[in-house]
Amino acid sequence: MKIQVFHGGTEAIASPKADAGRPNLDFGQGFYVTNLRLQALDWAKHVSDRRKKPAVLNTYTLDHDAVLNNYRCKVFTEYDGEWLDFIVESRLGNKPWADYDYIEGGIANDRVIDTINLCMADLMTRDKALEKLSEHRPNNQICLINQEIIDKHLTYDGTEYNL
Repeated sequence: MKIQVFHGGTEAIASPKADAGRPNLDFGQGFYVTNLRLQALDWAKHVSDRRKKPAVLNTYTLDHDAVLNNYRCKVFTEYDGEWLDFIVESRLGNKPWADYDYIEGGIANDRVIDTINLCMADLMTRDKALEKLSEHRPNNQICLINQEIIDKHLTYDGTEYNL
């Protein structure tokens, strides 16, 4: 199955690069997209405000089945202990993502980041953090870590301006 995915920001990206991102993000260093248009639009506006540049929305088609069937993939379906541990390890720079080509799951956004930070600082137990996280339905982010996935299975569809 092919799915439409989005990348919000301040520039058109027709040829994404997996190594352009920062390594200590939720799912590591890679090119981030989401299948949620509204989430990408919100992120584009956030980045636009920070950079003082116009927001843009890049749209792609991802051959989801080809990726899931042929690459080392990790898919988180909820905010659970495994997801929390992965996010914490990534943010600490321990690279739990290094064994994967593709990672998909909830984003550690403003709704949940305080809980993660308190857990990382040992100001909240892991069990309490999981209890608080269970109150939220995850958004979606996809991190494309392997450049081959981008080159073979991600097709650039265009960029929307003047959002």
